[in-house]
Amino acid sequence: MVDAARARKLADRIQQIVAEMLERRIKDPRLGFVTVTDTRVTADLREATVFYTVYGSEAERSDSAAALESAKGIIRSEVGRQTGVRFAPTLTFKHDPLPDSARHLDDLINVARSRDAEVARQAQSASYAGEADPYRKPEEGEAELGEDDQA
Repeated sequence: MVDAARARKLADRIQQIVAEMLERRIKDPRLGFVTVTDTRVTADLREATVFYTVYGSEAERSDSAAALESAKGIIRSEVGRQTGVRFAPTLTFKHDPLPDSARHLDDLINVARSRDAEVARQAQSASYAGEADPYRKPEEGEAELGEDDQA
């Protein structure tokens, strides 16, 4: 086992290599606009998971996933060559759901803001259903009971 700092450095380097390969060397027409978002390496440096996002539709996402799977061997050999580790880690490509989740949360926040604005707009023209001050007050002439007078 290696320390976590070395695994993190290797993961960062793998992320750079994969992003560079996708930009310059992999010429698969199925490959869409792919962004490598994160890479994680196991503690024994044998397996690396590369997280990516694809800008576009679901069909472009599946085409890009197929292109990444077919280019996995070339990318792995380049990772092994450039990192200099004894065993090049096996690469697994996973679609990163984080941007989709963030987009969904943004949509929910926008809906909540619009509903809050609608409630505020309705509250401006609203009036009280009863009196403005619903609490009972003593009438004139009635003495207010103090703490000592209550029984």
